Amino acid sequence: MPIIKRLVDAAKGKHPVTAARSGHWSTVRKQHLILHPVCELCGGSEDLEVHHVRPFHLHPDLELDPSNLVTLCEAKKGGINCHLAFGHLGNFRSFNVDVRADASTWHDKIKNRPLSDKEQA
Repeated sequence: MPIIKRLVDAAKGKHPVTAARSGHWSTVRKQHLILHPVCELCGGSEDLEVHHVRPFHLHPDLELDPSNLVTLCEAKKGGINCHLAFGHLGNFRSFNVDVRADASTWHDKIKNRPLSDKEQA
């Protein structure tokens, strides 16, 4: 991760400044995005983040564990930053251990949402 992005992310509270990623993180991240190329909540494919269900700074042992990863976006599709809203419950200093189930539930709700007669036409 470039140093500027790392510092900007740390300033936003996405991770502590002292958090050091494994040298294998970029490979694991790329592989995850090959297998899971869309946001698991909205289905978008832009501005994707590989989110740790159990946060890296609390569970560094799970950093590279595929079962601890979920794809979420920051594209603000429909006005929602899925990563911030569902992965971090609206605050990057927080986390949501139910993010996978919440993403599935909301994905289904969005996919099957009722539309007005005007929108269906």
